[in-house]
Amino acid sequence: MSDVAGRTWAWARVGVLALLWGSTFLWIELALDALTPVQVTFSRCLLGSVTLLVACLGSGRRLPRGRGTWGHIVVAAFFCNALPFAMFSLGQQTIDSGTAGVLNATTPLWSLLIGVVTGSERGLRPVRLGGLLLGFAGVVLIFAPWQTAGPVGWGALAVVAAAASYAVGFAYMGRNLVGKGFPTISLSAAQIVAATGLTALTLPAGGLTSIQIGPKTLVAVLVLGVVATGVTFHLTYRIIAAEGATNAATVGYLLPVVSVALGATVLGEGFTVRVAAGMLVVLVGVGLTRRRMPAPPALEETPAAPAAPRT
Repeated sequence: MSDVAGRTWAWARVGVLALLWGSTFLWIELALDALTPVQVTFSRCLLGSVTLLVACLGSGRRLPRGRGTWGHIVVAAFFCNALPFAMFSLGQQTIDSGTAGVLNATTPLWSLLIGVVTGSERGLRPVRLGGLLLGFAGVVLIFAPWQTAGPVGWGALAVVAAAASYAVGFAYMGRNLVGKGFPTISLSAAQIVAATGLTALTLPAGGLTSIQIGPKTLVAVLVLGVVATGVTFHLTYRIIAAEGATNAATVGYLLPVVSVALGATVLGEGFTVRVAAGMLVVLVGVGLTRRRMPAPPALEETPAAPAAPRT
C-alpha cells in the first residue's frame, strides 16, 4: 500500500470511528429513558461482547490464553470499558448528550499527559502539541465554562473521569496488549467479555429493577451495544495497534462535532454560532495532531572517481 493510500485509509478509519463513537451519547440518552445507568452499562457490554465473540470465532480466531494475558485484559477492561461506560451512563442523567461528547474530548489531553509521564511520548513536535492545545481550546469554546448557566456538577465530573479513564486504558492497552502477537479481534472480544463480567458485579446496585422496553429503547440499546460498543471498540483497538494510544485518543476531539450535531437534530439540544465555531476549531486541531513528519530528503551519492589507468 502506498503512503498516500495508507494515510487515506487511516483518515477513513478515524472518520468512521468518530461517527460511531460520537453517536454513543445519543444512544445512551435514549436508553436512559427506560433503563437505569447500571442496566445501560451492562446491556451495552453484553451485546458488544456477543458481537465481537461472533466476529472472532467466525474469522477463525481464538481468544487469548494465559493467566498473565488475561490479567492485563481485565485491567484494561476496567479502565477502558467498565468504568468509563458506567460514568457516562451516570453523568448523562444530568447533562445532555452533546455536552457529554464535548467533555469526552478531553481524552487526548489526558493521553498526552500520561504519555509524557510514562515516557512513551518523546520528542513531541510543536505542531502536534499545538494541535492538541487548539483542539482543547475548541472544546472550551463549545462548553463555554464562563457562562453561569452551563452544565456543571457531578454529572460533568463523571464524564471527565470517564475521559481520563479512557486515556489510562488506551495507554495500558498499547503497552501491555498491543503488539504481543494477538489479533486485535481476539483482544477486543476478550476485553469486552471481561468488561461484561466486571459490570455484572454492579447489577445489585440498580440493575435488577423491573423495566418496560419500548421500540425506541430497544433500538437504542441494540445500536449502542452492537455498533457503538462492539464495532467501535474493535476499530479503536485497530487504531491503537496501527498508530499508538495518543493517536487513537485524538479521535476524541472529533466527538463533539458528532455528538452536538446529533443532539441538536435528534434530541433538540442547543446549537449556536459559538458551538459551530468551536467545532471548526476542533477539526483544525485534529488535523494538526495527525500531521506526519516530512520524510527526510534522500542523500545523493557522490559518484566515485574513476580509477586511474594502470601503466
